[in-house]
Amino acid sequence: MGLNGVRSVMYAGEGEPLLHKDIAHIVNHAKESGIDNAFTTNGVHLTEKFLETCGSSISWIKVSFNGGDRETYSKIHRTQAKDFDRVIDHLKKAVEWKKQTNSDLALGIQSLLLPENAETMESLVIIAKQIGLDYVVIKPYSQHKFSNTKIYKDLDYSKYLTLGEQLSVHNNDVFNVVFRLNTINNWLSQQENRYCKCLATPSMWGYIMADGSVYSCSAYLLDERFKLGNIYDEDFTSIWTSDRKMANATFVANELDISECRVNCRMDQVNRYLDTVVNETSPHFNFI
Repeated sequence: MGLNGVRSVMYAGEGEPLLHKDIAHIVNHAKESGIDNAFTTNGVHLTEKFLETCGSSISWIKVSFNGGDRETYSKIHRTQAKDFDRVIDHLKKAVEWKKQTNSDLALGIQSLLLPENAETMESLVIIAKQIGLDYVVIKPYSQHKFSNTKIYKDLDYSKYLTLGEQLSVHNNDVFNVVFRLNTINNWLSQQENRYCKCLATPSMWGYIMADGSVYSCSAYLLDERFKLGNIYDEDFTSIWTSDRKMANATFVANELDISECRVNCRMDQVNRYLDTVVNETSPHFNFI
């Protein structure tokens, strides 16, 4: 992957990445191959041993933490309340490791903004700041088109538009609250003023599932139209330069109806930018 120009790998999705028994070795090997590493994790297994083994090979770690108190956290994560304290303790030790090693590893929390936890967001921000984390990201829910869960499909985020400004009072030179206001506004507008084609997926992004299957888009896992191969059957170079890859790129560019796609997918902001370039609506686009 490094030889093919892959710049970074984020370990996330399909469960908890830190449960893999060889994850530290994988991370160090990736770094040696010229690839930056990052994690989205629940933080339950974010141990000192893990950081001591491969922390220097990681660019950032973002812990999913959807509640500012034990009760809210356990309810949303569907776990025991004691895990709230357990993860907080791991984050404190991670900050201490960072200080002791003079590491530039970015440590933060991300939280999905829901009606159940909205009132606890300030408490979460205060906890994160007191621990010594670098940031807290607060983002809206994004409905997956194939999800069996529809509870938050029509969630009204208009009532939360001022929350980011309220939380910004906690910002300083070493701590930042990243409130995804643009993402929320994109969610509210849904299909209005949206680009017509996905320009990012064919070249910018890929997803490798736990079973080794390679897909060109994480929003279409298990959709055969987006499956490129499997790394247990052939190497990454063969998959990424295959006729299947080219066929998928052609399909995405010419046939994919993006109304099938989820709003605020991972490549959404990239697509919004590329659309202005391709359609020559960006100022001085020939100089970009």
